[in-house]
Amino acid sequence: MTRALSSPKATTVNREPAIKIPLLDLKAQYHRIQAEVRQAIDEVLESQQFILGPVVEQFEKKVAAYFQCGAAIGVASGSDALLLSLMALGIGPGDAVLVPPFTFFSTVSAITRLGAAPIFVDIDPESCLIDPKEVEALLEKRPDSQIKVILPVHLFGRSCLMAALASLAQRHHLRIVEDVAQAFGAQASVSQGVPKFAGTVGDLGCFSFFPTKNLGGIGDGGLVVTDQKELANRVSMLRVHGARSKYHHRAVGLNSRLDAIQAAVLSVKLRYLDQWCEERIERARTYQSLFQGTGLVGDKIMSLPPVGDGRSHVFNQYVIRLQQRDDLKQYLDKVGIQTAIYYPLPLHLQPCFSYLGYQRGDFPNSELVASQVLALPMYPELTSEQQERVVQKITDFYRS
Repeated sequence: MTRALSSPKATTVNREPAIKIPLLDLKAQYHRIQAEVRQAIDEVLESQQFILGPVVEQFEKKVAAYFQCGAAIGVASGSDALLLSLMALGIGPGDAVLVPPFTFFSTVSAITRLGAAPIFVDIDPESCLIDPKEVEALLEKRPDSQIKVILPVHLFGRSCLMAALASLAQRHHLRIVEDVAQAFGAQASVSQGVPKFAGTVGDLGCFSFFPTKNLGGIGDGGLVVTDQKELANRVSMLRVHGARSKYHHRAVGLNSRLDAIQAAVLSVKLRYLDQWCEERIERARTYQSLFQGTGLVGDKIMSLPPVGDGRSHVFNQYVIRLQQRDDLKQYLDKVGIQTAIYYPLPLHLQPCFSYLGYQRGDFPNSELVASQVLALPMYPELTSEQQERVVQKITDFYRS
């Protein structure tokens, strides 16, 4: 049972002891599995096989079995996973890719690096995800365009409306590359409401193992999954300079290989993934209950992420939309509560993409959400007492 939220005091910031609550506590996770992780790393060190090899192959098989998909290919990063997937589809100059502007930079830079054009599609402000209705409207407006791919982003751990996007892709003969960097383990409803893992609905799914992810390594790493053998073979070739056998190159690829130490650590963490996802969902429920008790939801707190049944959201981040977001963030910093803004400037307004010709106001939902979102502390080891303090301090700010 949660404690009642007390009334604010004007001198809170100055008098209270500094109780630090981090946005993410990777040390707490490591301490839970330290012995297993060290053993896995030691085995790789003893083998002295660091690049690809049997440990990577075993990890790839474990992920493919987890997702019940045809193939999983380890690569050097989530950014490379996107780039290699588009390369495998032959995307290049003259082609266009539909993508939301409210996402991490590499979602779009992977498109532009290949000389293709990103065509931005606005998001649904409630979900922060690409809006299938906007996709449909654009495709109806541009039936003869060079659009080849839809690139949905499962942002913050929440799965996109993949049934609608898959239907549009089939109708318009488009490919789907899923950006699942923040949503390993999330599930999306497909035909007749049957759930499938995010990343396995489209042609290719792209994952990141950056340490902050639900399934994070101890450095950079990424993964591509697909049910299509031809695409799997092509990604596998492209990740090793386009070679199928040593020194024989069929294409100009990349040097983008998952190393064995990362695979060893990830294999350990994969065993705990479902448990950690459930613990994140439970903490999201706690936040929801606490916030509902403040009377601020629907007013100062404009929206909370939904916590429904199943695994449609695995809460890589817990992101809420707020009034006076920047002032609140500054206040929380002062009282020792770490937060983050993902993302303060939509990609259509980034200076490096100014050549695309987009202007402020072109994607109002993305621009609005970028001014309102704030990520709160979220990790499996987060305690209820810490969550109560986070919500209490947010309540203090708005009532003072």
